[in-house]
Amino acid sequence: MDTAKRNLSNPLLFPSDLSPSIKGMEIICLLNPGVFRYKDKTWLLLRVAERPVQEEGKISFPIYDNKGEIEVVSFAKDDPRLDCSDPRVISYDNQNYLTTMSYLRLVNSTDGIHFKDDPNYPPIFGKGDLESFGIEDCRVATTSDGYYLTYTEVSSVAVGVGLMRTTDWKHFDRYGMIFPPHNKDCALFEEKIDNLYYAFHRPSSPELGGNYLWLAESTDRLHWGNHHCLATTRKNYWDSVRIGAGASPIKTEEGWLEIYHGANEQNCYCLGALLVDLKDPSKVLGRSKEPIMEPTAEYEKKGFFGNVVFTNGQLVDGDIIHLYYGASDEVICQADLSIDKIFNSLK
Repeated sequence: MDTAKRNLSNPLLFPSDLSPSIKGMEIICLLNPGVFRYKDKTWLLLRVAERPVQEEGKISFPIYDNKGEIEVVSFAKDDPRLDCSDPRVISYDNQNYLTTMSYLRLVNSTDGIHFKDDPNYPPIFGKGDLESFGIEDCRVATTSDGYYLTYTEVSSVAVGVGLMRTTDWKHFDRYGMIFPPHNKDCALFEEKIDNLYYAFHRPSSPELGGNYLWLAESTDRLHWGNHHCLATTRKNYWDSVRIGAGASPIKTEEGWLEIYHGANEQNCYCLGALLVDLKDPSKVLGRSKEPIMEPTAEYEKKGFFGNVVFTNGQLVDGDIIHLYYGASDEVICQADLSIDKIFNSLK
């Protein structure tokens, strides 16, 4: 049952609200922001997807070359070796490419609704071979020793999880890939449990297994082990094909509450809840049978890739989760959820 109270100002941000950061590009999508508080403001760390302005009869997209500079690749749309049936990924001569390049971009707000750029906080771009197709879907964990960013590194050879740390949002320590391919949807717990760090992550195993939600532990947030599969997809449910973590789990008296996403065979993305034990997060205490949020608004059903609500960012105020989410892989929205109502749905 959808219990989300959508903001009446939705969508809060459209691609046209921002100017491209890459010369010669246009912004196609704003997606799935990480969320945090800094200097008494609400900040979104947006995933921004850009591509070259398209020419008639061609499909063009950017990649980083061996020198770390952006190169534009173009193919004729009538080339029989080209498959562009998916707006997100194309295949040419059995090689896959992304149709856009994503990077991370900061916007802030004093009221949590009206967001703007600040030129003092520049965009964060991919670096190195393993980020040659860009960086995506960053989660922000607010901890006692800074902000930790887990994000998807994308290249022609791999999709894995990268880690950065910052205290001022201008200087970043980059630690490289902490979860190897194929892995994404990594959300760090914001405090230790019995002197260990924990994280949700989503390895993919299409030959045996699937796209499931896992738990790992670490002593330093760089090296991870003692992996546990927490939750699998469920046939004939709303999360029958893939699941993955949202933002960092919320600590409550009942346990750690995670808002996660799931998708079915029709690629409809919804949100549900997972509750794990406070002292032993490998123990699952509850899981949504029905979505707590699903694409119902017009801006969630139609867009670059429709029928999608996807979150990896939130702020918590008592019983209320102020959820920020991407809708239809194109616009940024906000909704409120009641923790008590979520708990009642799990019983």
